[in-house]
Amino acid sequence: MSAPLDLEDTRDLAAANDAPAREPDVWDRRIDDFNPLFGHTPEPEPIQESPAFAAAASTFCVEEYLAQERTKDLLRFSTAGSVDDGKSTLIGRLLYDTQSIYDDQLKSIEGKGTTAPGVLDLALLTDGLRAEREQGITIDVAYRYFTTERRKFIIADTPGHEQYTRNMATGASTASVAIVLVDARKGVLIQSRRHAAITALLAVPHIVVAVNKMDLVGYDESTFRAIEQDFRAFFTTIEQEFGHAPRLHFLPVSALAGDNVVTRSRQTPWYTGPSLLQLLENIPAAKTAATAPFRFAVQRVLRPNLDFRGFAGQIASGTIAPGDTVRILPSGRETTVARIVTFDGDLPRAHAPQSVTLTLADEVDLSRGDILVEPQSAPTPTTRFTATLVWMDETPLDLSARYLLKHTSRTVAAQVASLQYRLDPTTLNHEPASTLALNSIGTVDIESTQPLVLDPYSTNRTTGSFVLIDPQTNATVAAGMVRSVQGTSTTIEPAKALTGNASTSIESSFDDDSRVHPAATAFAVTPQQRIERWGHAAAHIHLSGDPAFFDEAETALFDAGTFIARPSSPSATATEALLDAGAIVLTTSAAVTRSTVVDNRLLSITTVSTLVDHLREVGI
Repeated sequence: MSAPLDLEDTRDLAAANDAPAREPDVWDRRIDDFNPLFGHTPEPEPIQESPAFAAAASTFCVEEYLAQERTKDLLRFSTAGSVDDGKSTLIGRLLYDTQSIYDDQLKSIEGKGTTAPGVLDLALLTDGLRAEREQGITIDVAYRYFTTERRKFIIADTPGHEQYTRNMATGASTASVAIVLVDARKGVLIQSRRHAAITALLAVPHIVVAVNKMDLVGYDESTFRAIEQDFRAFFTTIEQEFGHAPRLHFLPVSALAGDNVVTRSRQTPWYTGPSLLQLLENIPAAKTAATAPFRFAVQRVLRPNLDFRGFAGQIASGTIAPGDTVRILPSGRETTVARIVTFDGDLPRAHAPQSVTLTLADEVDLSRGDILVEPQSAPTPTTRFTATLVWMDETPLDLSARYLLKHTSRTVAAQVASLQYRLDPTTLNHEPASTLALNSIGTVDIESTQPLVLDPYSTNRTTGSFVLIDPQTNATVAAGMVRSVQGTSTTIEPAKALTGNASTSIESSFDDDSRVHPAATAFAVTPQQRIERWGHAAAHIHLSGDPAFFDEAETALFDAGTFIARPSSPSATATEALLDAGAIVLTTSAAVTRSTVVDNRLLSITTVSTLVDHLREVGI
């Protein structure tokens, strides 16, 4: 084993190799010959300013520029289409030709991607994930901002693969325009139809069908016209299905060559329409939410001191001013707006989508999840409605499971009572189904445990949308659009909720002792399963005393999400059937006309404290 090298030996060895033994006082110029940049910071190249640039810089004012930017309206648009139709390349070309890309971003993509040598792969400007660049596909939604002299834009570049359809729906949910790309060589594919159907389902008012890769078909007009005819026929079916259809715009483009993207192309003399950018700059914006009825969901109650109590949130639609009358839902109380408070001071008027704090003239009970609306156009709070779901989870829909429904700032327990049909997005046919798998679309009936203030999605995209959340994993499993709202019903139909096929209501079954509800004789469902389903055990509660107490107790039980039934003329047989179904049967002295004693589950209650104690016993 050799001895360790001494420091003096290392210096001798370095001298033998013509290497300095220490940091030299004078830099060895031979290193410059080997690597001119080694150890040196290059001098920056002098900036050559043109006279026009120097003149513009001398008169440039930041405040004037920002004021001009604030006057521009904002247009949100998204891309859609099948795999490899060129969505990311089109967005990259749009950004590149409008000079919205910094030099360092361009240098970062030079020599990378899947294009020919010396040609920039503009798709890399939006496909930033490593997996996206390795596979040459889009996976996640990429948002980019750019501006022109006429407008400001936010782009949502969405993926085309079927397994990422949920990401596409997320990107299009806030868009006013959707650009659906079609490969001119392949025509309208299944995924193109699926994305077009979802875009129409999301009520996007304008759809631009960009027939891409026209350079690969020799800019043939007949190819473009055939795709246009195919898409128009498909959207005619969409209008019949959804009751509305977006306005269509067709144009031939080549994202790689830049034809008809920013400027008109000479390669398509048969096309007389605008370029894509010209269309986006002049396309009518979506109907402003400020003209819709007033909706304001309370997100937080602000109480910094004893003298101030404000309700913070974002105006979903409409306008509001101090002195305006508003109705609080779901309670139904009315009051007036005292102030509109912001960080910069009080406002004389506010409109959607501003985030403000409202103070009210009266001291009312108002908390997170409540909604302020115009009394003249107030919707009816409901617990039952029909909606279209886009399923976003690997675990299929379970009709027997309870989910959390998040609507605006309110979260309640809810259940999909029935699945009407599953929609085939390629043919728009209604298919019978018992569940919804990942990326499936279906129309369902939903029942919530507490009232919700809903608008149809076609009239209000904020109060007409919601998400379903798995309470076990906290994952968002579905996005929903309200199609129709049912009025709040006072008739409770547990058999419909349990079996999905009830021909009579509970109240009608009390008229005849011989008519026993189907749920009473169905033994396939155990009592424990009913407890898990409704969240409480069955109980027969008999109230006596002040009639006002009867209504208060029923309302409290209903708001708590219980399966509550209060028959007007109860019978022993019907009450037994309700108990077997897992309901809490509420009877009162005024309603009892015959014996209602059902074995040992009847408990007489005369005070609120007794009621509370018994509710704890049954698990409420």
